[in-house]
Amino acid sequence: MSSDPSGERISDAEHAVMEVLWDHSPRSATDVCEIICDTRDWSIATVKTLLSRLVAKGAVATEPEGRRFLYRPLIARSAYVGGESQRLVDRLFGGRASSLFAHLAQSEALTDDDLAEMEILLKELRR
Repeated sequence: MSSDPSGERISDAEHAVMEVLWDHSPRSATDVCEIICDTRDWSIATVKTLLSRLVAKGAVATEPEGRRFLYRPLIARSAYVGGESQRLVDRLFGGRASSLFAHLAQSEALTDDDLAEMEILLKELRR
């Protein structure tokens, strides 16, 4: 799987489809719709449009299976999350992750459990 998309951003709707494909692939458009259409109030046509956009962006590959196509992600979830996280930090916090954490702490968005997990992570990173 690729670590980086073709440079085109993935929309929130496309990301929802990617989550389905990351959970289990390959899947048909119908399979994706069965998982996501009711909760998003989408039709099969919407799912097919989103899948086509993801294929055009190089984020998803297709493979024929009889009269239908199966879709699988070409971008690893971890690579996508890493890229989006870095863009967020760059755009809103001047590229400094510490500014993000300071903001979260000041806005009381971090729970005691969050802080404990961060402390463990920091200890592991310093080793």
